[in-house]
Amino acid sequence: MTKDKVKIGFLPIACTRFKGMGSDTPSRYEERIQKRLDDLYLKASEFADIVNPGQIYTREDINNAIDNFYREKVDCVFAFFLSWSEDFAWIRFLRDMYPIPILFAHVIPAINYTNTEEEDPFIEYLSTGALVGALEGSGSFKRFDRPMSCSICGRPEAVIKALQSFSNACKIRTILKNSVFGLLNNYNEVMWSTYIDPYLFFMKAGPEIRFISVSELEEAAAHVSDDRVECTINKLMSEYESRNDVEMDHFRASVRCSLAMEDVGRNEHVDMMVLNDVGADLYKIMGLRPGFYPTPENKGEIMAVPEGDLGVGLAVYILGKLTGCHVNIIEPAHIEDDDSLMVVHAGPNDYTDSNGKTIIARDIRFAKSKWKHAGAPFAWHVISPGEKTFLHISQTEDGNLKMVAFTGQAVDHEHTLASYTHGKIVFPGKKIEDIISALLQEGVTQHYAICPGNHLGELQYLARIMGFKYVEI
Repeated sequence: MTKDKVKIGFLPIACTRFKGMGSDTPSRYEERIQKRLDDLYLKASEFADIVNPGQIYTREDINNAIDNFYREKVDCVFAFFLSWSEDFAWIRFLRDMYPIPILFAHVIPAINYTNTEEEDPFIEYLSTGALVGALEGSGSFKRFDRPMSCSICGRPEAVIKALQSFSNACKIRTILKNSVFGLLNNYNEVMWSTYIDPYLFFMKAGPEIRFISVSELEEAAAHVSDDRVECTINKLMSEYESRNDVEMDHFRASVRCSLAMEDVGRNEHVDMMVLNDVGADLYKIMGLRPGFYPTPENKGEIMAVPEGDLGVGLAVYILGKLTGCHVNIIEPAHIEDDDSLMVVHAGPNDYTDSNGKTIIARDIRFAKSKWKHAGAPFAWHVISPGEKTFLHISQTEDGNLKMVAFTGQAVDHEHTLASYTHGKIVFPGKKIEDIISALLQEGVTQHYAICPGNHLGELQYLARIMGFKYVEI
């Protein structure tokens, strides 16, 4: 099976008393329902690896399916009635299945009969009577009230589309449970509302957290060779325009620190580095904050965000794993006179999207500071145009996590806001005041992950199966 594909366990529930019926017709009951099962299997196989135990009739079939799902480590289960069926197999599954996301569906079959007086149309009637089974099964689904469970109804194409979104979210859940976040330099008192309780983060979101010190970064930087630094600089300058006022000594220091940050992440087996570049220790020891994440050496194995915000680190990580696209961290900065929203952020940010615009420039914001490498260059990026998904994650007042999501349209823009990755966003059909008012009313913080496309469907499912509060603006 393909390693990166989501893995779905199929649970197609059939009826024991109908099995074998229709032997004197062109096809028996089980052959008719198998055709629909095969159709769903083929459609879902386009985006997922399917663990399919076949038609489920007995308690033994259920036990075998549960064992198979556990052995194959499926990300979720897709359960559906192929016709009316007895309760005993379904309720045993709901009772005995280990905790896992379940999508329970009624897949509307095509109806090819008008009169059931003859045996052939009568068997067809029995084999397409899944609505009765689904409605009966929904009672047990509700009474067992298993977490991470959703139910839907639709034609095969619509159900498969929903299954793709649901299973993609479930895959993210699996990834999060096996991920490691590094928190470098811990916290700083300037933005307490932004921070998330690390224990709550592990318990609710899944990733393990490793605390990393600036001294560890300093030691790693000392082991980065000059040749490696020069090679990285040459690659960057061959790819991006560089401003004439960039000082090469500061350029080398910024690249060295960027390489060292990624080396620390690899040594600690970290998937996401949450860098607190607000705290003074980083500047005192390193003389700057790293400005070239990801380096040309980084092939996507390590992500990074600034300002010690585990929530935005989680948001960036989720969107990155969900889409495979470039993800930026932004703060809504100000509303322009044309009602567009300027979004910005300083510090490490993915600058490698070829659809955006990147130049190598001095960090003017710190050019006159007292630090050793004041004004050290960074990759100054303008976010690419197109539809974007915004995702915010923070801690709720009652000790949970919440996701706030919405979409907007980035428009073509030039480099204007010095020292910040930035973009210009419009919201067709919406008033910017209404969006900001909704954010203020919800109570959020300043950080958002932003990536190409509309992924609200997957995010809504993910919040549901993770137990997060979900707000869509």
